[in-house]
Amino acid sequence: MVLALAKEIMMRKNEFENDIVETIYFGGGTPSVLSNGEINFLISEVYKNYKVVENPEITLEANPDDLSLERILELSKSPINRLSIGIQSFYEDDLKMMNRAHNSPEAKKCLEEAIKYFDNISLDLIYGIPGMTDEMWKQNIQTALDFGIPHISSYALTVEPKTTLSKLIQTGKIAELQDEAASNHFNILVEMLQNNGFIHYELSNFGKENYFSKNNSAYWLGKKYIGIGPSAHSYDGKKRGWNIANNSLYLKSIQENKLPIETEILTTSDRYNEYIMTGLRTIWGVSLEKIENEFGFEYLNYLQKQSQKFLDDDLLSIENYILKPTLKGKFLTDGIASDLFYLNLKE
Repeated sequence: MVLALAKEIMMRKNEFENDIVETIYFGGGTPSVLSNGEINFLISEVYKNYKVVENPEITLEANPDDLSLERILELSKSPINRLSIGIQSFYEDDLKMMNRAHNSPEAKKCLEEAIKYFDNISLDLIYGIPGMTDEMWKQNIQTALDFGIPHISSYALTVEPKTTLSKLIQTGKIAELQDEAASNHFNILVEMLQNNGFIHYELSNFGKENYFSKNNSAYWLGKKYIGIGPSAHSYDGKKRGWNIANNSLYLKSIQENKLPIETEILTTSDRYNEYIMTGLRTIWGVSLEKIENEFGFEYLNYLQKQSQKFLDDDLLSIENYILKPTLKGKFLTDGIASDLFYLNLKE
């Protein structure tokens, strides 16, 4: 698989010949199973085939159960300079309910060691968990803050069908998710993190100054990216691509010198809708000037008409020709965005 990933990196270099790589992100699945040698090899293949900025952000996703002291020490000697750690919660019951492989002591021990060797660390926290009181949620956030972590990604719990959590809710063993509780948790999160020097730069992401995720910011700002490996997605501003999910078929295709990728050309309304969705989620908002210049008056007029009710209800605001959610509207951002989508435009 590692050799196939390296080959795909090489096979796709022409897609980036006029671009410079700013970030390298090891994500999806559990990339921390890679050895340092394999990580170094893949990074060297990127450098061999692409132009790379002087100090790229190189992130590794990992779970606490993967990050022993020995492993953290190993990683600190690799080119990895940022860790994204899937903590989710510091409460044992929450972790069991979400079927996580790590426990609460492991989560805390992992962070204790990681902060000794890495300055740039992000952790994930989940809110809206059944049974989690506001006080418990505050304690979860405070525990993260006590470690001095400079970046936090936080998401509302969602229930996927055919999971243990789904069954527990169906059988009444766990209470159903409550939107009101999730909304309260979100507001607590925003207030606590902003009071501690974090910038709420994207709906689910909070970073101290100079600690925003460059990788994720690239998605939200519509920058071009290449996804390598099974199921990986790519985007170049005009079309989107996704690799085949099946590992065996992926390997067979790469061995036959074929890229196992499907692509779709994005229509004007696809690109408009994507910009609305990503723009509203960020501190950069949606530029009405960009809508007018890139998509035309028809889209601009539509957006102004559709957004008026949200402006009247103080859920959106316009300042300096930039459309953004208000504090009141932030938790509702995705729903608001869907009401601003243009679905039936002639291309």
